[in-house]
Amino acid sequence: MKVVYCVKSGSHEDLEVREIETPGEPGEGQVKVDIQARGIQFSDLVQMSGNYQVKRDFPFVVGGEAAGLVTEIGAGVDNVVVGDRVITPGGCVEEVIVRDKSITKIPDGVDFKIAASFRNNYETAYDGLQRANLQAGEILLVHGAAGGVGLAAVDIGKLYEATVIGAASSDEKLAVVEKIGADHTINYNDGFRDQVKELTGGHGADVIYDPVGGDVFDESIRCIAPFGRILIVGFTSGRPALAKTNHLLVKDATVIGYTTGGLRQHRPSKYAQNSSIVMGWLGSGRISPFVSHVLDMDDVIEAYQLLVDRKVVGKVILT
Repeated sequence: MKVVYCVKSGSHEDLEVREIETPGEPGEGQVKVDIQARGIQFSDLVQMSGNYQVKRDFPFVVGGEAAGLVTEIGAGVDNVVVGDRVITPGGCVEEVIVRDKSITKIPDGVDFKIAASFRNNYETAYDGLQRANLQAGEILLVHGAAGGVGLAAVDIGKLYEATVIGAASSDEKLAVVEKIGADHTINYNDGFRDQVKELTGGHGADVIYDPVGGDVFDESIRCIAPFGRILIVGFTSGRPALAKTNHLLVKDATVIGYTTGGLRQHRPSKYAQNSSIVMGWLGSGRISPFVSHVLDMDDVIEAYQLLVDRKVVGKVILT
């Protein structure tokens, strides 16, 4: 079967598509899944560079979220049967054997591409906005609003009944952000600090959702509302920000770091509860994951180049 490996610290251009043996039979408590769709994301690129906060040994399989069909089950598995459609860990492989507790059934009516695009983005957005204690009627500023985690935050922010401001780098991207539900949009080329103040009558944003970092974070401190919360979920700009604590002090503001992996590891029951809630929203159609590009797994380098070139809105899927 085909597998995409990152074989050394570098870039997506160094990825290798290899043929390896198909996995054998699943053991006790394990499930074999035939992967139909694979989601990729910006954090994969950081892992390839060797700069991710959690280091991985080379070579490793690229990606992490996927969707497919259960083809075999091991002894003691009672949560799925052969033929079930599931969301699974796995990444850029054709088949995978995983623990039965790590997979989730895909709701009826949701196709594999949407299922593979959904979990990391929407769990990050929901868990993070909970950490920031977003309340109905508050003003939520979403940076990188056209990206995967950004669009998810816009979508879920509206479920919270917040006033959502989405910021992105082009009018084309902002058209999708508005379609997902943003009340206001800001093009970064026009600056955002003064626009946020103008849109909010000088109040500022109560919660700022920041997957970008760098200069965006620096300016965010200048438009946070009194007692506001800045939620850090990444640094796609390539530069982790350094907080100017004097500005935080005079605004009584809080900076919060968040990763879904941390919640899963340290508070697994809370993670499971949140995951169930978000999955219910997917099944009921209350959230709208967006896929802008679908490519074949053989075109994995091209797919990651789309992320590098900032051409992706929502998610890229490999089939």
